[in-house]
Amino acid sequence: MLRLKRIEWRHPLALILVWVCLAPIPLSRAAEPPGFSGARAFEDLKRLVDFGPRPSGSQALAQARQWLIQELRATGAEVEEDPFVGDTPMGPVPMDNLIAKFRGSSRQTVVVAGHYDTKRFDQFRFLGANDGGSSAALLVELARALGPKRHALNYWLVFFDGEEAVRDWSATDSLYGSRHLVEKLSASGELSRLQALILVDMIGDAQLRIPREEGSTPWLNDLVFNVAQHLGYGKVFAGSQGAVTDDHMPFIDAGVSAVDLIDFDYGPDNSYWHSAQDTLDHCSPRSLAIVGRVVAASLDELEKSSPKK
Repeated sequence: MLRLKRIEWRHPLALILVWVCLAPIPLSRAAEPPGFSGARAFEDLKRLVDFGPRPSGSQALAQARQWLIQELRATGAEVEEDPFVGDTPMGPVPMDNLIAKFRGSSRQTVVVAGHYDTKRFDQFRFLGANDGGSSAALLVELARALGPKRHALNYWLVFFDGEEAVRDWSATDSLYGSRHLVEKLSASGELSRLQALILVDMIGDAQLRIPREEGSTPWLNDLVFNVAQHLGYGKVFAGSQGAVTDDHMPFIDAGVSAVDLIDFDYGPDNSYWHSAQDTLDHCSPRSLAIVGRVVAASLDELEKSSPKK
């Protein structure tokens, strides 16, 4: 219980000062982690949605990509484009992964990734605020949090293109960007330097709940969910779900430890997923802040166990 001392009201200003000091802190502000702003990430999400539907190969996605590059370079990241051509059921489609790199003192690299394309629909205008927008917005804000720090680990923030199927989801019509990057890193020998990959997808849902994805690497799943519990988000990071085929799977298949943080229950009976209802009003800065804080704290835990040189 808060015990208040008796105050003599000798001046009206005293009442104003006490009211300001005792006024409750808004929950959204109280939830903001140091270095990661859910409100700022939500502004990034608004900016991405303003570009409109952003399927692979579209002019809107190219414009969004240039804006992302600008924002990422402003954080001090080394930004690389990774262009390739997706062999799709509609023919060749130009695609382009983005990789924002923060160099550390060791050889090991941790990847935090998400996709920034949206599903192509001809029947309606699909803005993909949650599915495509939220992961990209979180990565931009995470770059701002990582930029001023010194690291033992190298960090790559990877924006996958071509996560969505061009027509119907299949092993060959999906995950174009992550499949391409695994092949590229395997050929160069860099894949062996990846210590872990944390994938974020559909994490802007205002009714956020992230269950354990059973296809993820157990030790990394445990680390992230223990961090969430420690931070007081045990009710959000709760339960379990079956394996989800997402951008982490090509890495797991190649022997890289990876975890998928995904809220695959979006709207009543998942009715907002891949629909015209995937809009900003169904997303929340608080959800972005929660996931951003858990990811940032998970990176801190990985950093503690990494070699310093």
